[in-house]
Amino acid sequence: MNKILIMLADGFEEVEALTCADYLQRASIEAVLVSISNEKVVEGSHKIKVLANKTLDEILSTVNYSGIIIPGGQPGATNLKNNKRVLELVREFYEEDKLVASICAGPTVLHEAGILEGKRVTCFPGYGEKLTGAKVVNEIVVRDENIITAMGPAAANHFAVKIVEALRGTEKAKELRKTILLDIVENKR
Repeated sequence: MNKILIMLADGFEEVEALTCADYLQRASIEAVLVSISNEKVVEGSHKIKVLANKTLDEILSTVNYSGIIIPGGQPGATNLKNNKRVLELVREFYEEDKLVASICAGPTVLHEAGILEGKRVTCFPGYGEKLTGAKVVNEIVVRDENIITAMGPAAANHFAVKIVEALRGTEKAKELRKTILLDIVENKR
């Protein structure tokens, strides 16, 4: 089973983090919620409290993990961006050619980690100007090599499916889309 870290800081966007956690688990990818503080209870930007599986101090290396997810939300993304250990982990996963995924304001963390130069990315409208050196595009979800980025809360379904596709393949992603009824919802538009 693949394992992937989902980084949580106070003020994280609940839909983005928890949709990923749920959909990854459905696809047999262990989602490990990581609090960057010493407390396992983390409060989201909409005051929903979540119990993390681990604290950042418990993540000693990237060896046992397939990737890292950086949700958006404010001040969650800023709190992640200001944490040196989070930035180190992002760089380590990137340099090891493991998955680095980020949504909404989260790509600012990837920018701060110095991994977006020349990369095609997307983000929440208005944050693109902060991603100097990146090629910001107006798309829901973008994959450039081992980096996946997405626009925001409404893109969380597509973001999570793209992560599943990257880690488990196209067939597993199609199976997930069917299970969560995403194809039916999209055809009703």
